[in-house]
Amino acid sequence: MTTSPPQPPQNPYPGQPGGYGPPPEQFPQYAQPQSQPETHPGHQPGPANGQQPGQGYGGQQYGQPQQAPYGQQPFQQQAPYQQGQAFPHGQQAFAPQGQQQCRFCGGYPAVDATVRGHQGMIILMRWLKLQGPFCRTCGIASVRDMTSKSLWQGWWGIGSVIINPIIMLTNIGPMQKFKSLPEPAPGPGRPMDPGKPLFQRPVILGLLIPVAVLALIIFANLNSTSNADVGQCVQNKGTSSNPDVSVVDCGSSDAEYKIVGKLDDSTDDTQCDQFAGSEASYVYERGSTKYTLCLSPV
Repeated sequence: MTTSPPQPPQNPYPGQPGGYGPPPEQFPQYAQPQSQPETHPGHQPGPANGQQPGQGYGGQQYGQPQQAPYGQQPFQQQAPYQQGQAFPHGQQAFAPQGQQQCRFCGGYPAVDATVRGHQGMIILMRWLKLQGPFCRTCGIASVRDMTSKSLWQGWWGIGSVIINPIIMLTNIGPMQKFKSLPEPAPGPGRPMDPGKPLFQRPVILGLLIPVAVLALIIFANLNSTSNADVGQCVQNKGTSSNPDVSVVDCGSSDAEYKIVGKLDDSTDDTQCDQFAGSEASYVYERGSTKYTLCLSPV
């Protein structure tokens, strides 16, 4: 009768990557079982061949997780930080103890500040703000970005025309703080892109919007008959049934009539008879504003 020779013990570390597990040594050939060691009262039998309990081939410990060498941490890949993404709460940074770090990129040094912006929406309005701490790079980028948006979004409303300049002026203080910081030491995230200075961007033309509106208001008031006084001249660009009267220079060829009398808060043009030379009248009434101009041909 023939029997197949016994197989060597199986590798207790199947599937381990290279460099782990028992050394690539040859397992001892099968041999006849040796006689059991002699035991005495109180003697506890131990593992054979001088192995310690729980040890396998090559000194490996069974049932225990393998650890990285002393002083080395296992590598954990993290997702990269995106531009403008807030620095996660509790994330360990590389700043020295007691040193503030930027909440957007983790760089240091950083200062606490609030950057503000404004949006006008005809009837409604919206206040914007971005809180730090900021490093120099992210702080300058935030001020430029917020102010750029306010330069073209902040004028569209009666109240916004007044509030928007004030909001943009409040960013001067934070900007001075950021410029006083040194260049930041890099953190775990990507800093914001400051881009071009405001005066090199097309949005700076947004400053012309309030100037143009103010100029139109002043021009309209200068030619409006509501502020006209006796002795000034006017021109009618419309018709007698639909007049379009504006104040003009009495020395110009456009002057058609001279104001000889003005009746405030009245639309009764029959009272113009009290003014000498009055041959025509102009009655204005809109809302609570009403008056009558008594006119004489130039």
